[in-house]
Amino acid sequence: MPVQPAGATIAAVRHHVAEIDGTTLHYVTAGTGGTPVLLVHGFPESWWAFHRLIPLLADRHRVVAVDLRGFGDSAVADDTFTSAVAAEDLHRLIDALGLGPVHLLAQDVAGGTLLRLAAAHPEDLASVTAVELGLAGFGLEAFADVTHGGSWHLGTLAAPGIAELLFTGRERALLADWAFPTMTAVPGAVTAADVDELARTYARPGGWRGAAAIYRSILTEGEENRRIGATRPITVPVLAVGGSGGEFTAATLAQVARGEVESVVLGGVGHHVALEAPDALAAAVLAFTARVDG
Repeated sequence: MPVQPAGATIAAVRHHVAEIDGTTLHYVTAGTGGTPVLLVHGFPESWWAFHRLIPLLADRHRVVAVDLRGFGDSAVADDTFTSAVAAEDLHRLIDALGLGPVHLLAQDVAGGTLLRLAAAHPEDLASVTAVELGLAGFGLEAFADVTHGGSWHLGTLAAPGIAELLFTGRERALLADWAFPTMTAVPGAVTAADVDELARTYARPGGWRGAAAIYRSILTEGEENRRIGATRPITVPVLAVGGSGGEFTAATLAQVARGEVESVVLGGVGHHVALEAPDALAAAVLAFTARVDG
């Protein structure tokens, strides 16, 4: 169903909501021709993470960028939300829109969601592009170990109710003063307007619950991810795109994909590739999808 944007937008997209299995997902669309591309954000993001990338892809693809349950302008998540539920949400959205099979691009902490979608509904996917993405069971949970260079935010977000207790009213400061300065490398890539839009969505009542649920999944789903990788690996073509993480994404995906993983590493780019280097990311994605479609 078409809707008016609740926050920032760009001229290239149209906003919609879909009622999916007891929840409401907000998504934007662009382009009318070519094979479909589904964009799935990470943290601390929403569809807005792709607002510079979407017009670059839409000339050759039908593009859909979704807010995961609990993020952006999708419905707030409850305590049953996990990466497995997020994968089922994506499957139902793909089905409802008649999109499949899609070129799925997922980044950051959407790894568990990507893996579960590929395992449970391989027919939904034409290809997978993983951008600065990790998987629990394959090294990502080690990032929670602050004694060995990990980050405090994984445990904080995963602890029930703590994010709302600590971050309510401080959403913009958290993103502007910590998250993006520590995770980006391209000066000025994340603007004040970008921070305003993302902070808006986390500041709504229950706005941290989606992120909290995904981080809880990261700390608990490692064994299941290893089992899925061993028994139901990704069978479609895979592109791994790294920024500051280098080959980490490619090394991770190689352990859960049946075929060869194509790797592109963008020098001088931090973790938020779609915001920092949209042109380079679009070039890599368009070349990859053209080969797959061909």
